[in-house]
Amino acid sequence: MYRLVHEGYLEDKTNFGKRELVYVIQKTNEKELSAFFDDNVICLQVPGHMIEELNKTDRVGFEGKQGDLLLLVEKDFTCLDNVDEDQSDNYPNPLAEKLK
Repeated sequence: MYRLVHEGYLEDKTNFGKRELVYVIQKTNEKELSAFFDDNVICLQVPGHMIEELNKTDRVGFEGKQGDLLLLVEKDFTCLDNVDEDQSDNYPNPLAEKLK
């Protein structure tokens, strides 16, 4: 989330053999969530005020609709079990204290 808050852009890719799917979350000045799919890129556009609220409050996520498409953006919490992925940019899991 740090990169999204400070740079306004996150991108990752999934390889499907001969093709690659790129997924992007991008900060926008619009008022509502929106998305587009173009040339193997899925882009979720998130208003800056929503990103700030996610970063500075206990709010977990936002949802919206674009036609029949349901849009959802949520905080990424650290996993409660051991995983190999890098979780350094994840939010602390609020359930971690309850499991101690």
